[in-house]
Parts: sequence; C-alpha cells; structure tokens
Amino acid sequence: MSLGTILIIILILVLLGAIPAWPYSSGWGYGPSGIIGVILLVVLILALMGRI
Repeated sequence: MSLGTILIIILILVLLGAIPAWPYSSGWGYGPSGIIGVILLVVLILALMGRI
C-alpha cells in the first residue's frame, strides 16, 4: 500500500468518527466533519495527481 492510500483510509475513518452522532456532540454542528472532509478532499486530489 502506498502512503496516499493509507492517508485516505485514515482520513475516511476520522471523517466518519467526527459526525455529530452523540448527544454531547450535537451542538458542534458540522464543523469538525467539514474540516476533515476538506482535508480528505485535498489529499484525494493530491493522490490522484500523483503528488503523494
């Protein structure tokens, strides 16, 4: 496995973990998952371009 593939898998798992599903995290909104989603998108684009 390349470094890019491992990064994408880890970021997808973190994105799923940041979804506000628990009562204490419902007030967070979509901020944490949105930030992680943007990071995932950037890493995915870099991996597709062959930079990672």
